[in-house]
Parts: sequence; C-alpha cells; structure tokens
Amino acid sequence: MVNHKRIAALVAGLAIAATACSSGGSPAASSGGGGGTTALTGSLTVWHSYGSGAGTEAQALKIVTDKIVAANPGLKLTIQDVKFDDLFKKFELESASGGGPDLFIAPNDSLGKEARAGLFLDVTAKLDGKLPNDSQVSIDGSKVDGKFYMVPESLKAVAMYYDKSKIATPPATTDDLMNGIKAGTIKAGFDAHSSYHSFGWWAAFGGQLMDDKGKCVADTTGVGDAYKYFQDLQAAGAKWYDKYDDLASDFKAGKINLIVDGPWASGGYKDALKDNLAVAPMPSGPKGPSKPLTGVDGWYINTNSKSPDLAVSFALEMVKAENEQVFVDKAGHIPADTTIKIADPITQKFGDAVKSGFPRPQVPQLDHFWSNFDNALNLVVKTGADAKKSATDACTKMNQENKIQ
Repeated sequence: MVNHKRIAALVAGLAIAATACSSGGSPAASSGGGGGTTALTGSLTVWHSYGSGAGTEAQALKIVTDKIVAANPGLKLTIQDVKFDDLFKKFELESASGGGPDLFIAPNDSLGKEARAGLFLDVTAKLDGKLPNDSQVSIDGSKVDGKFYMVPESLKAVAMYYDKSKIATPPATTDDLMNGIKAGTIKAGFDAHSSYHSFGWWAAFGGQLMDDKGKCVADTTGVGDAYKYFQDLQAAGAKWYDKYDDLASDFKAGKINLIVDGPWASGGYKDALKDNLAVAPMPSGPKGPSKPLTGVDGWYINTNSKSPDLAVSFALEMVKAENEQVFVDKAGHIPADTTIKIADPITQKFGDAVKSGFPRPQVPQLDHFWSNFDNALNLVVKTGADAKKSATDACTKMNQENKIQ
C-alpha cells in the first residue's frame, strides 16, 4: 500500500492553489431508480482510484453513476480518477488548503489519521438507521473513536491466486509452497514493497504487530521468522517484484503461476487466465493460519464540501443493494451489505478471506506501521538484510515515532 507521512509534514509551508469543492446542492434523499421520492440535485466532485486496478471497477463505477445521473437530471458529477499511490497525499494537500473533492472512495488505510486530522466529516448522525444490513466488520472499520467517518461499501483481503492448469492442488501450508517452488511446479511472485500484501504471512509464524496498548511487538513475535521464510522462498526460486504492475503482468502472461493479491484485480486475471484462474487461502504456517489484513472500502466526505448532505445522499445511493450488486458481479467486490448475494466462486473465496482475516485497526499507532515495515520488507528481500534485525529495527522505529517505550 501507499506509504503515508504525517499531515503536518505534508502541508508544512504549503502554498498551492487547490481544487475547490463543488458548490450548491440540496440535502436530498436518495433516488437513482431505487424507489426514492426526492431527486439528487446539485454538483459534486468525486474522486476514485479504480483506474489503478484491473479496469473492471472503473467500468462498474461508470455503469452505476450513469444510471444515477439519468434518474437525477439535476445532479452534475465531476468524476476524477486519481492514481492510488497518490490518492491520500493529494487529498491531504488539497483539503489542507480548503479544496479537494466533495467525496472519494478508498480503503480505510488512512482513515484514522485523516479523521483525527479533521479532514473527514463525522457522518454518524447522517447514517443513523441507514445501514441495517451491513456487517459488523464493515461498521467497525468505518469508525474512529466510535464515530462514523466513512460510508462503508465493501471489504477486502488478499488471498492466493493460482493457475490451476499448472498447479493441480494449491499449497495448503508454507512447507507445501516451499516444496512446490523447489520442485519447479510452482513459480511464485510477490510484491517486494507491500507490507499490506505480506502481512497475512506473519500470523502463520506467530507474528503480531501490536499489543492491546498499541506497542509494536513484531520484534518479539514471529515477524522475523516470516521475513526469513521470504528469503528462503527467494533462494528456492520465488521472485520478489519491485513493481506491482510487473508482478500482475507476469501472472497474466503465465511467466509465474501463483501470487498473493486482492479481489480488485480479479477482473483482469479472469480475462487473462479464463477458466484456469483459481483462488485459495494463503497457506498456514508452523504457528497457525495466515491472517491477511481485512480492510474496508468506503465513501469519505470532505469537511470542505459545500454540499455535505448531498454528498452523503450520493454515497448512500452508490451502496444501495441494486447498485452495489454491479460492483460485486462486475468487479469482484465483497459487499458490506450482507444481503447482497455473491455468485462468482472467485469472489466468494475472497469473501472467505475477509471473514478469516485480521481487521485493520484504526488506532493512531498504525500511522507509523506502513513506511517502517514496507522498508523492512524491501531490505529483507532485495538486499539480504538480516531478517530478525530488520523486524526489530522497524518495530523500534514505529514505537519511537509513537513515543512508546
């Protein structure tokens, strides 16, 4: 995932002309062909990063927003695709100067940090009674300190994609994976810069990020062992990629036949591998099952928005069952609404991964996880740095930055 810096550092000395939020708009009830009685009226600027994925999410977004606009002729949407790696930084910079979009959709990677910085609207009262069917994980993942700062849309966790024409039985354990790579039947590839993608392996080796007080304990649990396993995989023949796009391209082209990735990429992989694409849980290890981070995607409302009620109504329209079903069927989303059915077996496997994953905490200490452990991972697999020392150094830095002894 993207590395995040403290907002103070991002906006220090800032003097830029930021995009202004849209003005005008009524606090309308939702409509969009879903049986509502009041039209959405006004203008909204909407950001997303769906162009960074397989393309199917962007297609689903267009289908749904075209439908909503057709049913609400008084609604004007300015929709901008922002590269995911730039999304949070761009929002922080522009909103700090009073600009930014009215709302945007993204995972809850930076929810805690940006909500505590006052960049997101507290929508608790506006969502009262509006999410009766949403899972508890999606509800909890949309809150900071007990308040809603996001309209939940979907959940996500990574799992193991593989080409079943090349791998008859997916590896169920870390030993199975290692043996398959050594034998040459499994040609695996992994992201060398993403602690998000690699986090699930930690639990398989007994690794834990924080204790119940927010102190990093990766140095005294099994994270170093997980890092050593990564090095052993590499020595056996697995490839660690500097660029995610290269990793995905090689999997589509058949140069590798097993990767760890999320549901957002399923559309592109289905197009490339057709019926040979399959998904399985990340392998269990010597200390138990892998537990990937379970994140929540949702709609954030900018505190600078001049049409906050319209923005919330639009977000609620986007997650209505008939609209969210488009994202489920076309883009492999795992819906926050538990009444929405998942028919696709690939998507259902990710639904299972979400249930068995580790819910991403929204504590302030998490702000200092990403950059420190992304760097540690890269040092381990790209420079051969000592695995346990790298975990210890990253944990020490995280605690120092969180002012925890």
